[in-house]
Amino acid sequence: MVYFILGIIVLILDIATKFVAMQNLQGVNTVSIWQNVFHFTYVENRGIAFGMFENARFFFIVATIIILVILSCLYIKTEYRTKWLKVGTALIYGGAIGNFIDRIARGFVVDFLDFRIINFPVFNVADIAVCVGAAMLVMHFFISEKRAEQVEEKEDEENA
Repeated sequence: MVYFILGIIVLILDIATKFVAMQNLQGVNTVSIWQNVFHFTYVENRGIAFGMFENARFFFIVATIIILVILSCLYIKTEYRTKWLKVGTALIYGGAIGNFIDRIARGFVVDFLDFRIINFPVFNVADIAVCVGAAMLVMHFFISEKRAEQVEEKEDEENA
């Protein structure tokens, strides 16, 4: 239940920050918070990361549904559920649904976080959640693999 609530919090935070960005940045273009380092910049992203595959809205809607279904199936079939898996899945769900709602409702995803010091594409809270969640899933699989090796070694010792 805690992880479900985490996903809902991510979703609400994403929706709220995009709403604020639309209300305050649309037409303004950019607001410098720290000159040439961090800005709030309004972008209507019709693609995915870095604006790639622009105007493939239907594809992204279908892909999001497929990815969330696959993630759900993997989660259900996973016997050893670490906190990395639980939190990572919640973050991915919250973020993916946030961007999914944008694509359905607006036809684009609202991006507004602009780190210029590293020349990174403009992104949003949902993007952060999905990326952090994916990194957490990678950690889960490393931990799970290590645990499986330890269980196998223990079984080998007991059978010897």
